[in-house]
Amino acid sequence: MTDETFLDAPDALARADSGGLLRAVASSGAHVRTAARGAEESPLGRLTPEGRPGTVLVAGTGPETPLAADLLAALAGDTVRVTRLRPAGPLPAPGALTWHLPRWAGPMDLLVVLSAEGIAPGLSLLVEAAHRRGCSLVSVAPEGSPLADVTAHRRGLGLPYAPAPFARTAGHPAAPGPAWALLTPVLLLGDRLGLFGARAAEGQGGSPGGNGPRGAADSTAVAALADRLDTVAERCGPAVRTHDNPAKTLAVEFSATLPLLWSEGPLARAAARHAAATLTGLAGHPALTAQLPEALTAHGALLGGGPGREGAADDDFFRDRVDEPAPLHPRVLLLRDGSAGAGDEDGGPQAGPGGAAEPDGAAAAARELAFAQGVAFGELRAADDGGGPLGAVAELIARLDFAAVYLALGAGA
Repeated sequence: MTDETFLDAPDALARADSGGLLRAVASSGAHVRTAARGAEESPLGRLTPEGRPGTVLVAGTGPETPLAADLLAALAGDTVRVTRLRPAGPLPAPGALTWHLPRWAGPMDLLVVLSAEGIAPGLSLLVEAAHRRGCSLVSVAPEGSPLADVTAHRRGLGLPYAPAPFARTAGHPAAPGPAWALLTPVLLLGDRLGLFGARAAEGQGGSPGGNGPRGAADSTAVAALADRLDTVAERCGPAVRTHDNPAKTLAVEFSATLPLLWSEGPLARAAARHAAATLTGLAGHPALTAQLPEALTAHGALLGGGPGREGAADDDFFRDRVDEPAPLHPRVLLLRDGSAGAGDEDGGPQAGPGGAAEPDGAAAAARELAFAQGVAFGELRAADDGGGPLGAVAELIARLDFAAVYLALGAGA
């Protein structure tokens, strides 16, 4: 279990954080600003698309790729289909991975490739294969890397991977924070293509027919996103004590439990999936995700409702339990976004599109089930304070990123 006194000692945290994990996640806002500036100075700033792609195919290395695909899908809604291409190969090393296009991929589709290194041969081969199929090509990679070169050679759009200057590389591949340097150009690209409301520039509105939030990743929304991440870094920093620090509080709650990250709404689902991957890959702490209302049955047995869970006989009542590790009891954390009719910060129902309060629905059933089983239950939601849906989900992601870092440092200590 994570020691709260350790988390409230900034000097001890600094000594334990030899890989610079806290610095990496705290620099998320700086990564967003630098990446946005680099994207606007690239050909993306002069892009004039003609219609939307049929399908957006997302491929790449690192934990940023599934998060980018989930965020694009959540923000786009039913405007466009987003598909993540999963790698195959004998090892997770970049040189051993390969990606394959679906049989149906063709001239109506867009391939987006992400890589912080740009050296994986499989990604370059994927770009070549997509070019032969007639797909549109976009890559986010360091300038001069093999991936950037092959994209330019095949007349694709190359966006620079531009992390914040003077930001030291974190000592773990699953370290959160630098992911925003890859995510930001992709979000700006989606906005420019009209996937979730075209970029509001020079007084022009977005292309008609879009069902996603308009201006979800325009320049104003991205600036608000960076400010939101800076605010979270201030509230969740190492100098803030656990009692007033939502990330440290989550780390303490997660340390002796099995987190069940339930989500209501597509943006909350993206945050939950990323948080589970970060908790497992960075802190070595298992976590499970599920969407409401399916979570009520998918995780029902974990809450104590499975057959044979009640009244199970102890194999040896008199055995010595001093050296036995404490079992991990489940703890439900419900992530909610505004698109799911989430309540406000005080728990009240939020006004829906028509102005009427939307019912809690599955969230109320989730609370009742957890309380009936005696399982700890909490909710995490970020109010839309003008930063739009992207800012709200970024706050959820950043809080859970900080929690995973504190959990990792506490376990190491």
